[in-house]
Amino acid sequence: MSFAVALSRVSGLVREMVMSRLFGSTMPFDAFRIGFQIPNLTRDLFAEGALSSAFVPAFTEALQKRGKEDAARLANLVATALILVVGLICALGAIYSEQLVDLAAPGFRQTPGKTELAGQLTRIMFPFLLLVALAAQAMGILNALKQFAVPALSSTCFNLGSVVLGLLVGVWLGPGLGISAIEGMAWGVLAGGALQLGFQVPSLVRAGFRFRPILDFSDPGLRRILVMMGPAILGNAATQINVLVNSNLASELVDPLRGANGSVSWLNYAFRFMQLPLGLFGVAIASATLPAVSRSAAAENWDEFRRTLSRSLGLVFLLTIPSSAGLILVGQAMIGAVYQGGKFDAYDTQQTALALSCFAAGLSGYSALKVLSPAFYALRDSRTPMLVSLGSVVVNYALARTMVDVLHLGHAGLAISTSGIALFSSVTLFLLMRRRMNGLYGRILWSSLSKAMLATAAMGVVVALLMRMLAGQAFLLQLAVAIPAGAVVFYLAARALRVEELTMATEAMAGPLQRRLPFLRGKV
Repeated sequence: MSFAVALSRVSGLVREMVMSRLFGSTMPFDAFRIGFQIPNLTRDLFAEGALSSAFVPAFTEALQKRGKEDAARLANLVATALILVVGLICALGAIYSEQLVDLAAPGFRQTPGKTELAGQLTRIMFPFLLLVALAAQAMGILNALKQFAVPALSSTCFNLGSVVLGLLVGVWLGPGLGISAIEGMAWGVLAGGALQLGFQVPSLVRAGFRFRPILDFSDPGLRRILVMMGPAILGNAATQINVLVNSNLASELVDPLRGANGSVSWLNYAFRFMQLPLGLFGVAIASATLPAVSRSAAAENWDEFRRTLSRSLGLVFLLTIPSSAGLILVGQAMIGAVYQGGKFDAYDTQQTALALSCFAAGLSGYSALKVLSPAFYALRDSRTPMLVSLGSVVVNYALARTMVDVLHLGHAGLAISTSGIALFSSVTLFLLMRRRMNGLYGRILWSSLSKAMLATAAMGVVVALLMRMLAGQAFLLQLAVAIPAGAVVFYLAARALRVEELTMATEAMAGPLQRRLPFLRGKV
């Protein structure tokens, strides 16, 4: 699954590379990012966040206790409700798109035509919400059936489909059709969403799940999901409020060289790089953990629940702590190698790398949240994550305002506040979960965390020295030397420290290789 997610994130970087060379950090790309962010935020609110967290435990329980037929009926009930409710939200979002842009980025009014363009792009992309909501449900069904690769690969279909079809409509066919390049990329997003859903349909059919419209709001399974989604939506709404606050502030920033343009784009480009380790480790581990802890909770096997959650968090720390250090140390070379060119110049590389360093500080927090929040839903507790998220709104607003208005750190300050909130929320949820479960193998976790930090320190020294020696060389040369060297040093240091999660990760990756290549047995 990590491989599939990695492929998705790499294809996402290819998509962003195309966008950076076509549009750089100009006004059209700022407008595109806000136009995409509005339905994307709503997606996290109603689809992948709240829906997945509420649907997977209920579907898993129905599958285990009442059989496949009852689980299929529940899936059809949820899909029908999604089409009706989310379809209505899409229609309203398209109608009031310009007003939503004013809410998300009031600073766009400083540039003539910027708000209107963002509103038009929002209108085109809003139906993406319905497509990705259905895709999220399909992912939940397949994950509950222990099928992880196809759902994880579906994001690659979105990335490749959106960029290829976007270029086809916007660049090649657009001039003759009266469609601008940036509008073509918006139509590409819609097509990519359809591909993401369509890629999973054959697997659902083979597993015996076919969509049949059915609506019964009195069904206890659907009612349970709706009840769980209520607090989940409020909790996710708090997260989206944090994003909107930061977008709002970013839209009003004035850069000495770029004026009112640039900050929104730099933050987006930087966070796109964060998506690679976050998806590779945080999302992949969380998606595999949720069905497992849901089964443990359904069977009331609490020791297994604690063990699974603890090991998942240990694996998250082992993989994300060195990733954070790597992004900070070689981030500028990575961004320069991927983005720099066309309309994306050296100044854009510098400013994006600054934001990436600040985002990277919170990578472990982001990833731990992906594991911890759904674990509460497996316990039928959606209230606790909701309250923590609501508390984060106050902390985020105060922190973001301090960073921008008092410390004058610009877009870097907004990235710092985002990382701070991720760390605050993850630590708070961990402490609450430990209290609820009467412990979470804390000594083992602390041992894993401290050993990962020691191994990362050794890696960091080597990578920093190599980057200093290679200063001024080509970006690709810096990466080709520093990244493999850092990975080898970290691996050897972790092995010397006897990090147990390293064995888990190695066996997880070596197992498929040994099954496909028998001569490797005993050697990997």
